Amino acid sequence: MILLLSEKASQVQIQAMSEEYGGMIKIAVDIRHGILAGGGDMHADCEQVLLQNGSEQDDIWGANWYPIDQRIEFEAIINIRPHSGNRSMLIQSEGIRKKIAKITRQLLGEVQ
Repeated sequence: MILLLSEKASQVQIQAMSEEYGGMIKIAVDIRHGILAGGGDMHADCEQVLLQNGSEQDDIWGANWYPIDQRIEFEAIINIRPHSGNRSMLIQSEGIRKKIAKITRQLLGEVQ
């Protein structure tokens, strides 16, 4: 189940987003608006939810959230964007990683 979050997730929401992969949630984060979509099978599915809700492609980045460890992996196929200077699945910009971490921890952090 993919959920669009602009406020702190509940434990029920974390469990719903975790259904696909158990201990991990695929997320797409809109770094301009400070929102994220999480859950589902692919980062691209989360990205589509954000796009349908008015986010712009250049503001969306993919990552994985591990609720038990409170850990983020900054890696997703949707992050490959040579035109933006990101040539790999791993987000290369420290600034973008910091923005994603801040938003993710605000919306998903400390909830298991």
